[in-house]
Amino acid sequence: MSGILDLLNSDMGRQMIGGLSQETNQPADKTASVLTAALPLLMGAMKRNANSPEGAAGLMNAIKSKHDGSILDNLSGLFGGGVNEDVKQDGLGILGHVLGGSQDNVVGAVSKKSGVDTNGVMQILQVAAPILLGMIGKQSKQQNVSSSGGIGDLLGNLMGGGKQQPKQQSLIESILDGNNDGSVIDDIAGMVLGGGNKSKGGGLGGLLGGFFGK
Repeated sequence: MSGILDLLNSDMGRQMIGGLSQETNQPADKTASVLTAALPLLMGAMKRNANSPEGAAGLMNAIKSKHDGSILDNLSGLFGGGVNEDVKQDGLGILGHVLGGSQDNVVGAVSKKSGVDTNGVMQILQVAAPILLGMIGKQSKQQNVSSSGGIGDLLGNLMGGGKQQPKQQSLIESILDGNNDGSVIDDIAGMVLGGGNKSKGGGLGGLLGGFFGK
């Protein structure tokens, strides 16, 4: 199964980065930097929420109904002429639900790491959040995940799985809990990529080089 950053590096991911860049008037490399830093954090927050039966059931309900992956079928239509306000409001709702009181800390950490101001980070994430949930919904359908118990495993696999995942989740939770800033995001990105895939640039910079063929 593809990890979330593998999906970002696909044709669909490049289309997403390009569309978000155009929508938010941020350079493509900065947009990719925000997504690279933020998506593992969002996934980790979802995984933490899914540890409770109520959280898992809520996520399952969301991806079985509104966020079933259909948003991915027409990304050019989504971004063409500007993103619909309903999508942005949906994204704000997702971020608020997933991150809760951690939202400001996560946005601040991503801003510090990416060099994009907090307002720009929020503009990117409020559109990226429904797309991310659509990715999870599509993967859930492909993997025949039908129970609340399976959704945590699916999220773990999308985050890279393997032996590093518990440590990665611990680092993510240190940001979610407000105990750390952007300094650990490189470690998280490296774990999501997997040790064997780190470029000689290392961490976030090396990953972004991979996005743009540098």
